[in-house]
Amino acid sequence: MEPPDAAPGARRASRLLLLTLLLGARPGAEAELHVSVPPLVEVMRGELVTLDCTPSGTHSHYVLEWFLLERSGARRLLASAEPQGMKLQGMVHSTQARNPPYQLDSQGRLVLAEAQVTDERDYVCVVKAGAAGTAEATAGLRVFVKPEATEVEPNKEMLSVMEESAQKIATCLSENGNPAPKITWYRDGKHLDVPMEVNSEGYTASRTIREASGLHSLTSDLYLRLHKTDRDATFYCAAHYKQPQGHEGRLDSPTFRLNLHYPTEKVQFWRASPSTTEGWVREGDTVLLLCRGDGSPSPPDYTFYRIQDQQEKVLHVNLDGNLTLESVRRNQSGTYGCRVEDYDAAEDAKLSDTLDLHVAYLDPLELSVGEKLVLSLGNSTNVDCFVRGLPTPSLRWTKDSTLLRDGPVLSLSSVTFDSAGVYICEASMSTVPLLSRTQSFKLLVQGSPEVREVEAHPRVEGTWQEGDEVTLTCSARGYPEPKISWSQLGGSPAEPVPGGQGWVSSSLTLKVTSALSRDGVTCEASNRQGSSQKVFHFGAVAPQTAQAGVAVMAVAVSVGLLLLVVAAFYCMRRKGRPGCCRQREKAAP
Repeated sequence: MEPPDAAPGARRASRLLLLTLLLGARPGAEAELHVSVPPLVEVMRGELVTLDCTPSGTHSHYVLEWFLLERSGARRLLASAEPQGMKLQGMVHSTQARNPPYQLDSQGRLVLAEAQVTDERDYVCVVKAGAAGTAEATAGLRVFVKPEATEVEPNKEMLSVMEESAQKIATCLSENGNPAPKITWYRDGKHLDVPMEVNSEGYTASRTIREASGLHSLTSDLYLRLHKTDRDATFYCAAHYKQPQGHEGRLDSPTFRLNLHYPTEKVQFWRASPSTTEGWVREGDTVLLLCRGDGSPSPPDYTFYRIQDQQEKVLHVNLDGNLTLESVRRNQSGTYGCRVEDYDAAEDAKLSDTLDLHVAYLDPLELSVGEKLVLSLGNSTNVDCFVRGLPTPSLRWTKDSTLLRDGPVLSLSSVTFDSAGVYICEASMSTVPLLSRTQSFKLLVQGSPEVREVEAHPRVEGTWQEGDEVTLTCSARGYPEPKISWSQLGGSPAEPVPGGQGWVSSSLTLKVTSALSRDGVTCEASNRQGSSQKVFHFGAVAPQTAQAGVAVMAVAVSVGLLLLVVAAFYCMRRKGRPGCCRQREKAAP
């Protein structure tokens, strides 16, 4: 028998053992059931979505169900599947009017073709495995949509910088994105950090609209207090939108400028044309003066005046700020001014400006001599060049494009025939390059002719032969122009030599004779101042007789040979006839 106090403990131990054996012997006993799904799936609109649901462990039979979680919290069955062999046999229960409809593949995954914004829900996968229990998991789907191009609507009214509070600058619009984009503003490429709270310096006001399509549109208004520095500023806005995996895109709007009203602070007055240095213009030029105030809009009136005797003489009043002076004269040099009217300008604003206009002029040059100057050979003189102009011109003398000297006085010393020619006085201004004048005179050097030595060269053999033809050339110069004569008849008239500095020349063609060799040929140049001669000598001249005898002998030999050839030809033609050449044949050795 067992002890009394041992009976209850033994009974409890036996019951435990029995329960353990029963559980261990029950077929199909399985571990705890779990389900794995991706907690968050992010795609762009139009992409393919596949939601995977994987139960843990191995189960001989189970049911897999996909539910759509309504915004109210209710669940709507979309599809279910059961294992059949190695695959799952599935069925779609509800399409929720989706096009294309939901699909279930052979592995129990829920497929959404062409993701739409309305697909952005939570999807619950439930797995029921009988005695193993039931498990579920939720997958969230987020569908991103790139918004349309960012648009901006600038305020086209004239905005005044004198306004002390913020004014509406523009409205930026980004439409049909998901999720709602974020709008930022930029000035000259730099981000404008403005708050959303209303204040006098600047702020933004944004509105988000959910469209019927489920997409979001965002509108942002920019308010700024404007300053004159904003007149050249470039503004634009940008829409920042989200993309899968934490990426972000950006769409910039077109740039725009503002139409600002600001008072004139200073005036600029300048000469637009012609372009010369140090403010000089040429007498006779048309001068264009421009006046501009830096206010916006442009000042209503521009008054042009000239200061004479410390008083303003009004020249013209117009709206465009242009003053044209036609064919200015030297007496129009002076100080000119421009003044604008702007009633919004500050009291200390500089509303006028002046400039000095210098009219350059250069009168025709005058020489101390006439157009021609005649000097006797060896004489000297000075020639003065007189000029009147402003600014003071510089003078220089040239001859044949060669600089002789700078200054108004030209010194001619001990002139020669080479000194003759055209001398030019040139006046120019470095500050007005296009303004210049010239005046010239011709120097004639008077004297008896000078004859240039031109020799008649012998033949290559070294001597002249009787009867050789030769051309002699005689050149001379002087003033008055010399005349050239020859000791033999047939000389050509004297003609100027091209580029010959006053030289003239004459030619004579004749045959060389012994008499010419003895006496030579004389060329004489003469004018009122005197004459000069040049004698051409030929040296030794070989006689023509010896040459003629040799020629006669050569002709005789040639004729004899020709007769012998004719006789031989005649005998050959008569060969074979009686009495023809026989006696000569017999008598031949």
